Amino acid sequence: MLKFLAKWVLNASVVALLLYHYVAGITLLTALLVSTIFTVVAYFVGDQLILRASNNTVATLADAGLSILYLWMLRYFLGWDLSAGEILMISAILGLMEWIIHRYILKPDTFVIDPTK
Repeated sequence: MLKFLAKWVLNASVVALLLYHYVAGITLLTALLVSTIFTVVAYFVGDQLILRASNNTVATLADAGLSILYLWMLRYFLGWDLSAGEILMISAILGLMEWIIHRYILKPDTFVIDPTK
């Protein structure tokens, strides 16, 4: 549960704040709701399925691709004025955050320093 909360805070800080900045007329509450839904989906698809079956790079690319698809769908269905560049910018920053999350939070045992070496 702590790992999910860390992922949610990091994702919300990226997605919600950038959506709030880019989309005219969006409320902060709506941006937080959108980022929360994305975090839940990305956690189960990217972290619980893909990351366990593959590696950090594949899971990070899947999360970034999922964010592009998700934001594009929101743009279409909600009529948001997000450009392709803005969607790619949000997804690229989110991809970097996901890489950090996968590397340092979801798999902390990979950074155990062996003092005998």
